[in-house]
Amino acid sequence: MENKVITVTSPLLPSLDDFLPYLEDIWQRKWLTNNGHYHKELEKALCDYLKVPYVSLFTNGTLPLMCALQALRITGEVITTPYSFVATSHSLWWNGIKPVFVDIDPGTCNIDPSKIEAAITPKTTAIMPVHVYGKPCDIGRIQEIADKYGLKVIYDAAHAFGVEVNGHSILEAGDMSTLSFHATKVYNTIEGGALVCHDEKMKRRIDYLKNFGFAGETTIIAPGINGKMDEIRSAYGLINLKQVDAAIDSRRQIALLYRNTLQEVKGIRFMEDMPGVRHNYSYFPIFVDSEEYGMTRDELYFKMKEGDVLGRRYFYPLISEFSTYRGLESARPENLPVAHRIADSVICLPMYHDIRKYEIERILSLIIK
Repeated sequence: MENKVITVTSPLLPSLDDFLPYLEDIWQRKWLTNNGHYHKELEKALCDYLKVPYVSLFTNGTLPLMCALQALRITGEVITTPYSFVATSHSLWWNGIKPVFVDIDPGTCNIDPSKIEAAITPKTTAIMPVHVYGKPCDIGRIQEIADKYGLKVIYDAAHAFGVEVNGHSILEAGDMSTLSFHATKVYNTIEGGALVCHDEKMKRRIDYLKNFGFAGETTIIAPGINGKMDEIRSAYGLINLKQVDAAIDSRRQIALLYRNTLQEVKGIRFMEDMPGVRHNYSYFPIFVDSEEYGMTRDELYFKMKEGDVLGRRYFYPLISEFSTYRGLESARPENLPVAHRIADSVICLPMYHDIRKYEIERILSLIIK
């Protein structure tokens, strides 16, 4: 059998047989967007699944970040992590807010709470942490700091769909949390996202902001944006929600296969499950110690690529290394030693619900010397 290219991820797709009746109904209704039937159904279903009171759907995962900052009237400086996808910091930049980077914890790759207080200035108004790879941040310590200094907390939870700590949704933490439903995520609506908040008044404000600021036919309450999700993707999301638990369980089994083999490989480190956490196994990052392993991260990455296995150096380079942010004082490499070390050693291995065991064995054979 000829080897096919193994991609780093593959989307969770509803069956066409299940999807077609929804499309036929949408065609009958002739209501394609603007808070339609399936949009309302999906918001309600997600509230139930995610154990949160209010969900506002968006057309992608970046707009919820931008609207969260607007809804909470964030200005000045926001403390965040350099170890994330660029959308995290871009949302700040687009709102005229200065990102202030602090270093990360080497175990979780999340923002290091012990570094936050030193970065607070009179201009600081919020903290924007990221639940990297779906691993929960130290939400208790972050909230203590926020309360002490009167700061808002917006969690970028793009990776954390369905993640719980001791039976409670991680999305309960902070003032707001944002989700991405991009095709590469555990749960997807092709493109999409959501903003989670905790009270009805804020939900209403968010819904105004994502619809140009309209509060009525002739009333604009704020300079909003167009962030609405359409009916087709809402229906797609409803079907995918029915199969996401099975997909997460499959991912868990794949993570166990990786761990059982890689624990014997010197110079390769990976993340274990955290006590009390319901993980979603959105990614499987490994970290290469070049001296112990005998090969650099990049040498292994390109060796895998030559073997038609597409890992991803996620996140590399750091956000702080991009030209937009490089001039910031907080972006200087000497201020972010752990983040640089992690970014230079990480490869995310292929991880998706329907990857085959023989494909996993092929991946592992390229890593094991």
